[in-house]
Amino acid sequence: MRELNEIKNDLDSGSRELIKLLKKRLDCAAELMEYKKAYGLPLFSQEEDLCYESLYNDIKDHVYEEELRKIFKHVGKAEKAVQGKSLFHSNIALIGFMGTGKSTVSKYLRDMLAMKEADTDSMIVQEQQMEIKDIFAQYGEEYFRNCESNAIISLQNCRRTIISCGGGAVIRDENVKNLKKSSRIVLLTASPETILERVRYSDERPILNGNMNVEFIKGLIDKRAAYYERAADITVETDCKSVQQICEELVASLIRFEAEAENERERK
Repeated sequence: MRELNEIKNDLDSGSRELIKLLKKRLDCAAELMEYKKAYGLPLFSQEEDLCYESLYNDIKDHVYEEELRKIFKHVGKAEKAVQGKSLFHSNIALIGFMGTGKSTVSKYLRDMLAMKEADTDSMIVQEQQMEIKDIFAQYGEEYFRNCESNAIISLQNCRRTIISCGGGAVIRDENVKNLKKSSRIVLLTASPETILERVRYSDERPILNGNMNVEFIKGLIDKRAAYYERAADITVETDCKSVQQICEELVASLIRFEAEAENERERK
């Protein structure tokens, strides 16, 4: 058996080498994202995932396979966080009518960019210990909107967070102002027909109770359209697109928006 000091020295040496290699890998991850941005390549390709599958094959049946898999899982998450930081530093607030895909897009962006996620409706349900349809039934819409405003205020100090807002959140100007303090606001849209197809079998849409039809949905969208458009920094249509396509378009549009905003600041 080796001497204790020799073992400790090798552990220390190994740690220092590991740090160097991890720094190099994270630098490469950031560089890869910058390259994709510069040449307009898809940002969320599956090439990196395939790379990890190859690595997993190399450690298959190793005595420390389980531990090594956990390490690489954390490394992969760190790489996505580094790449996300190279894209933008603000929060992303998703707004739009129910059924436009806010929750689905939020989860995809969370996983692809290793960002945090917050859903104002879920926050209200947890805080009130009641489902939203029950809040509407027992206390009314105004009470719910007050809860919604409080949830948005509580998120002002968050950073690198995907915020999925309820369909009516931007009707209140104060909510828009509070979101814009730390977020870029992205409006997701869909046709009334698409929305009806997506929410047809849901009983968690109290505003649509007894009105689950295209005409009512279109009328409500028209009433809110001006609020949505006034609040949005960018708009992304979600009809007939995969979640990856939607998120690719969303991030590319945000990159352009940030570049234009930076140019405007420089002109001033």
